[in-house]
Amino acid sequence: MLMTQAPEIPKATLRRHDREIVALAVPAFGALVAEPLFVMADSAIVGHLGTAQLAGLAVASALLTTAVSVFVFLAYATTAGVSRRVGAGDLPAAIRQGMDGIWLALLLGIAVIAVVLPLAPGIVDLFGASPTAAPYAITYLRVSALGIPAMLIVLAATGVLRGLQDTRTPLYVAVAGFVANASLNAGLVYGAGLGIAGSAWGTVIAQCGMAAVYLTVVVRGARRHGACLRPDAAGIRASAQAGVPLLVRTLSLRAILMIATAVAARLGDADIAGHQIVLSLWSLLSFALDAIAIAGQAIIGRYLGADDAQGAREACRRMVHWGVATGVVLGLLVVAARPLFLPLFTSDSLVKDAALPALLLVALSQPICGIVFVLDGVLMGAGDGPYLAWAMVVTLLVFAPAALLVPTFGGGLTALWAAMTLMMAVRMLTLWLRTRSGRWVVTGATR
Repeated sequence: MLMTQAPEIPKATLRRHDREIVALAVPAFGALVAEPLFVMADSAIVGHLGTAQLAGLAVASALLTTAVSVFVFLAYATTAGVSRRVGAGDLPAAIRQGMDGIWLALLLGIAVIAVVLPLAPGIVDLFGASPTAAPYAITYLRVSALGIPAMLIVLAATGVLRGLQDTRTPLYVAVAGFVANASLNAGLVYGAGLGIAGSAWGTVIAQCGMAAVYLTVVVRGARRHGACLRPDAAGIRASAQAGVPLLVRTLSLRAILMIATAVAARLGDADIAGHQIVLSLWSLLSFALDAIAIAGQAIIGRYLGADDAQGAREACRRMVHWGVATGVVLGLLVVAARPLFLPLFTSDSLVKDAALPALLLVALSQPICGIVFVLDGVLMGAGDGPYLAWAMVVTLLVFAPAALLVPTFGGGLTALWAAMTLMMAVRMLTLWLRTRSGRWVVTGATR
């Protein structure tokens, strides 16, 4: 698909690529799924305190999730940079580059704390928290903000280990962090009687523990290979510069999701409820596809760092096959499970009627999504951030008018998710054109 005239890849090479993809993607998927379980555990524990507390948690956790997800480039950019150095055979430089990303994460985390602590009441009010829920949201937000530096360090350190071709350690740390978070929350909320503040402190302690484990692993690696651990202004600045295009990409994607939710809200209660159900499934499916993308980041960066352009192209082609196949399987599962899935969330026939056609669109679009996630990971691994930023801005400019016209021209939630499918198709086209051009194939220890 990527290169119509490309020679057939030998079966032995295909098997080697398959083993690498599975070895990296499966643990990555487990780690990705563990992350939202933090919020689920908090919600389950806080929910028994009362409706106002749960509403406060919903507002605060949404704000925290958004704040942290904006800085996901700390993982992506670090993975690409470290894996290139690994491919070049320079492990000390790879770890040194990873440390630059970790130092940047610490500085950004401190900056976020400086903003959130004094402005928490205003931020909560801006997001429309009710008078009864607002005090709980402010409490949770202020306490949890203290763990943001640890959360960002976890992102950067995860990128370091992925770049080192290790996705198992992040899986183990994520699972241990989830268990610790759930245990601490239950103990502090009910055992110590701290209420919603206890849930926030439990999350902070768990995140700090995860960051400590990651730092221990990275520091040991640095000492073993003689890499410097001190902050380096030039290296931190380079990490920030590499992350800016990916920040633009992430903000554009967040804007797309916010526009979709705002449009769904204008369509009526049944449509916004159905949108939330469909979006939750879409997000869950994204974890499976993102795991292949993470494998792509690590593998492509390593091949390019090793000056193996042909190996990078072959790996890209094979990962596209994996993306399409995974998308087909996920789509079929959605179609097969739809009679069971919708009743899990609602018994309202209006909501079901609104969600069902959109759910089928999600199923049909999964092969497209598979290609998008894979090629996104490939270009991230190649360090092609500026193109990814430009492509996502173009996608936003196409999606926004299509989505905003839905309330005017009708079609309800089905039309909105047709616009979401269009968005993914535009992403696929822009990424495919770049991959097809070969301009992403820049070899060497640095791009």
